[in-house]
Amino acid sequence: MYALLRYAIIWEAMERKFCIITYGCQMNVRDSEAMAGILVQMGYTPTEDPEEADVILLNTCTVREGAEERAYGRINELHALKRRKPHLIIGMAGCIPQKDRERVLVKAPHVDLVFGVHNIHRLPDLLQEAREGCMPVYEVYQRPPQDLPRLPALRTNRVRAYVNIIHGCNKWCTFCIVPITRGPERSVPPEQVLSEIEELARQGYREVTLLGQNVDSYGHDLKPRVDLADLLVMVHDVEGIQRIRFTTSHPRDMTLKLIQTVAALPKVCEHIHLPVQSGDDLILSRMRRGYTVAQYKEIISAIREHIPGVSVTTDVIVGFPGETEEQFENTLRLLEEVRFDAVNSAMYSPREYTRAATFSDQVDEEIKRRRLWRLNSLQERIAWEINRQLVGTRQEVLLEGPGEKGGLVGRTRTNKVVVVEEGGIEPGEGEKLVGKTVDVFITDAGSWVLRGRLVKGSLAALPA
Repeated sequence: MYALLRYAIIWEAMERKFCIITYGCQMNVRDSEAMAGILVQMGYTPTEDPEEADVILLNTCTVREGAEERAYGRINELHALKRRKPHLIIGMAGCIPQKDRERVLVKAPHVDLVFGVHNIHRLPDLLQEAREGCMPVYEVYQRPPQDLPRLPALRTNRVRAYVNIIHGCNKWCTFCIVPITRGPERSVPPEQVLSEIEELARQGYREVTLLGQNVDSYGHDLKPRVDLADLLVMVHDVEGIQRIRFTTSHPRDMTLKLIQTVAALPKVCEHIHLPVQSGDDLILSRMRRGYTVAQYKEIISAIREHIPGVSVTTDVIVGFPGETEEQFENTLRLLEEVRFDAVNSAMYSPREYTRAATFSDQVDEEIKRRRLWRLNSLQERIAWEINRQLVGTRQEVLLEGPGEKGGLVGRTRTNKVVVVEEGGIEPGEGEKLVGKTVDVFITDAGSWVLRGRLVKGSLAALPA
């Protein structure tokens, strides 16, 4: 296990704890799970309280300026904690080191450990160097080494799990820094994907999400050639897995074969996340997205034709350089026409090293904020109207755990969050229902969350 365990016996008998603070996308969440798995194998135990930790790692994101500023702000806030706990190791990992490289040591001079997205497997050795006083320890690979070992994982969700199937991106959209921080596309061989999912099934996981920055590109670099549709068929045969999802897709790579495969496989959920980014052709061209609004709508029509009841979600950027009020209105018009179930929206944020950051016609921040408010207000209404149609229906819900305000929380096959009211759950039965698929009668709906009660006798016959 690439010498992970040999460090566990080095530490003193006292318990050592780690805290990982994660910013960003599902890929970052998955990377943090790998870091946590490595640290557990080294003899550490997790804590959510930085005050208790002997090692604090910030896994960072650079997709937007705000996320980057928050990460630097947080790591500098931890300086006061380090003064009180001199033995504390503070590390920065993830996409910021890939972008800023040695500048991290200037912008956060008290950091002890810096490593990138391609160096996670090196964490035991790097942490050992930091423990021995060789600080600051810095290692950031520009590209991943060949034949990376399969990393352990400490997953926070007991029911559903992320599984990386492709790393990096080749699209080079003008606003996006992912090709710089994550590198070119590299597909995970299907036998490795299946091995991980089979292990997850043995551990009791019921749902897997196949993960990648551009998941629809899966397999183009493999020999023999396979694609995402082929992989879905393979994963569908894994016993114990009830639900399969995949994200994130790209309109240029969404094929009819993939759509038909989703429709044909009962375990693959009726949810497609397909980022559009803008509803204006000129803006899409300047973004280098590679499709028109009309082409995007044709794909949506094919998805809805072949997959009845499908939910479609998307990403939208407002205030991209040069976006006029009329072009923004085109985006609002697209939302009205397509009627997405949910929209991940954001103001355009210039990212160093991207082409769009050099464009001279940047949009004023106040205009961006106003446009974001208008778009979010519109989408909140659309989502509420869509969800209200589910009131009075029965929905199949996979229960994931207790809700913050009581009851149980789960998701429908279309990826809608459902709070199951305590009234329909027998005392002491809530914990036993986690990981089970039940029918829920929907009693109320908001823009983002459904509420309902358990349908008696609907519990699926699953192994305990």
